[in-house]
Amino acid sequence: MQVILLERIARLGQMGDEVRVRDGFARNFLLPQGKALRANDANRKRFEDQRAQLEARNLERRQEAASVGEKLAGQSFVVVRQAGETGQLYGSVTARDLAEIIDAGGFSIGRNQVALPNPIKAIGMHEVTIHLHAEVDVTVNVNVARSEDEAARQERGEDVTRLYDDEDEDETDLEASAEEGEESDESGELEEMDTISDEESDDATTA
Repeated sequence: MQVILLERIARLGQMGDEVRVRDGFARNFLLPQGKALRANDANRKRFEDQRAQLEARNLERRQEAASVGEKLAGQSFVVVRQAGETGQLYGSVTARDLAEIIDAGGFSIGRNQVALPNPIKAIGMHEVTIHLHAEVDVTVNVNVARSEDEAARQERGEDVTRLYDDEDEDETDLEASAEEGEESDESGELEEMDTISDEESDDATTA
């Protein structure tokens, strides 16, 4: 479908540009959200008549987005999820989850404003881009952890998954030491048995 953009759209064009997009994208997003018009003579005239108003509205929205962005940029949001010892989540953190968490933090953000190509599937500190406006993007920190305490340690820069790795290594070392001890005991028993056999052999020879 050919449309006239009513504002700048990333990877599509600037306000006033006529571009071809997929029909579904136009019907489900661009047209209902007032970001574009179908490209025809009537709408071309309509756009030119309203260009000044559209530019003024866009400027106002950009200023509002910039104001929100100053407060939101660099903010850290904690997400507590269950995960295994390796840090893999029993599930994932989606754009919808992040929008709800950021909204609960006092910022009105829609799911489609969260730039998360793939759900988060591991604990750790993750940087996520938030689209506040076609010309205003900010980055927030998402701290995914198994508990509030673990999130605090991650915030201080600790690698909590490394702690589990170290514990596993310690357990492995203990098991190895125990096995070595058992082997040593067995060797001692064998040497003792060999000594007894030698003594019995000497006694038999003497007799």
